[in-house]
Amino acid sequence: MNDLIELLPDNIANQIAAGEVIQRPASAVKELMENAIDAGAGQVKLIIQDAGKSLVQVIDDGRGMSVTDARMAFERHATSKIRNIEDLFRIRTMGFRGEALASIAAVAQVELKTKRPEDENGTGIEIENSFVKRQEPVAFPNGTSIAMKNLFFNVPARRNFLKSNAAEMRHIVDEFIRVALSFPDIRFILISNGQEVFHLEKGTLKQRIVQILGANYTSRLVSVQENTDYLNITGFVGKPDTAKRTRGDQYFFVNNRFIRSAYLNHAVMTAFQQMIPGDSFPLYVLFIEIDPSRVDINVHPTKQEIKFEDEKIVYAFVQAAVKHALAQFSITPSLDFDLDPAIQQLDAVSKPFSVETRSEIESSSLYQTFTRKNQAHFIEPTEKSELAHWRNRDMEDENFAASVAASFAGTAAEKTTPHAPFSSDPLFRDELRKIWQLQNTYIIYETDGGFLLIHQQAAHERILYEKMMLALNGKPLSTQTALFATTLTLSTPDALMLQELLPALQALGYQIEPFGKDSFIVQGVPAGHADGNEKKIIENMLEHCKHSGSEKIDSLQEKMIRSLSWQQAIKAGTVLSEIEMHSLTENLFRCQQPNTAPNGKPAFVEFKRDYLLKIFGRKS
Repeated sequence: MNDLIELLPDNIANQIAAGEVIQRPASAVKELMENAIDAGAGQVKLIIQDAGKSLVQVIDDGRGMSVTDARMAFERHATSKIRNIEDLFRIRTMGFRGEALASIAAVAQVELKTKRPEDENGTGIEIENSFVKRQEPVAFPNGTSIAMKNLFFNVPARRNFLKSNAAEMRHIVDEFIRVALSFPDIRFILISNGQEVFHLEKGTLKQRIVQILGANYTSRLVSVQENTDYLNITGFVGKPDTAKRTRGDQYFFVNNRFIRSAYLNHAVMTAFQQMIPGDSFPLYVLFIEIDPSRVDINVHPTKQEIKFEDEKIVYAFVQAAVKHALAQFSITPSLDFDLDPAIQQLDAVSKPFSVETRSEIESSSLYQTFTRKNQAHFIEPTEKSELAHWRNRDMEDENFAASVAASFAGTAAEKTTPHAPFSSDPLFRDELRKIWQLQNTYIIYETDGGFLLIHQQAAHERILYEKMMLALNGKPLSTQTALFATTLTLSTPDALMLQELLPALQALGYQIEPFGKDSFIVQGVPAGHADGNEKKIIENMLEHCKHSGSEKIDSLQEKMIRSLSWQQAIKAGTVLSEIEMHSLTENLFRCQQPNTAPNGKPAFVEFKRDYLLKIFGRKS
């Protein structure tokens, strides 16, 4: 019987390894940029075409490679970073595994040009599917250029797995930002489809953060600096007012390598306790410098997961460093017992109480009213009184409620058959149906066989969500021109995302146009929406789109309409009139899926008569 086990050819082995190392264009961006940094580059230029599907090119002015090194760089496990097993425990470079270039060459067409300062000519190599197609001397400036073309050209299934260009570009920008934050002393340039997206000059870490996240953070960063015998912690945290409702700009670096660590994130969160709401997340860019022998970065090919020798002590140092920084800059909560100087200038405080003043006060009707026995509650009405009669006020409230109730209508005209646990009798027009609001959050609605407990915010989110879904599927919402145009100036990643969402936002009634680099102007908003808060709505929507928390949502439009429906829905704690409650309930049960909110949580719970009898141990 013939032997069955064979050694795989290099090109097949490289393709298998590429599945772990190169998952999308952004993976190649990370690996190539890190190689440029390890080569001692002072400038790194990243050129992208079609979100990296057609081209990812990294050009650096580093030390370059010899002819032999240029050829060896594409062999599996060929590296200049380590020589023996001990080197694994003192790694200072970004790369060390020797897998990246071999993996890239297995799934793309690669063109390398490189030259050392001491060489007269450079070296050019073309590789496809792990096979060298051409190698020759070339004229080239000092440094290296690696161009990865047509990613996954030989693995169609992997290429079909890639997301839209906009989605892949967001991943590329994320990787670019992480590397750029790690090395503020290096100039970074990103060009996409011929347009310069980033041009980051050399500078300090704070300057780099402001370059990337926006000028509005210039005065809103708190410096963190803590040096110990075990490790050093440096960087910045945002002041409490920069906290957001989503896990936004949070970066941990260990020995200049970006890492993900829920454990250390918890350390920062506890340092911010009592300074930000429980559902908010602080901004931080923190660097931990520690002896490489105390960490293991060889956990995963992406090198973003690491193991510390003693996680608990690192946690304690991070928490203490952030607390110390916040306290140093007087950010921590404090009680101020000093009297406001403005109050001290008031006449009642600064001027003496004269006999004339006393006589004037005692003759006033207000003083006499409150000094009459048993009449402290009584205020004499006058013709100029602004207190409306309570009956008139109730009439005004009813008129207002009728107008607000219209805001709950979203899908009423689209469906006529309610999906609700009711009898066939007229459901919502029956005046005998009882409805109450509980704790200004829940609606109790009487049914034939019991009652419904409706969460008013979840119900309204469902109504708005389906209204927006209809708008995106061919029934756009009308637009009303804004009274005053609003200008939005965003960070580059946010501007790229908003550019992608503009067609969908237009269908939802927003009229937004580009207005220069990373800026937009809001000319119109959905009809019936309040003017003036569109900037906050759009900024919150972008945050939710970037970081959807535990929700695993791939569609950017889905994230967008979930965010908008959440923002525009009435909130728990809002008092509703009977008209508003009836309108909300009616429109909920005209939805396609009235049972749940867009996030999948219940919109209402039904309590049937049999269940109620069972709870109380009764038969009737």
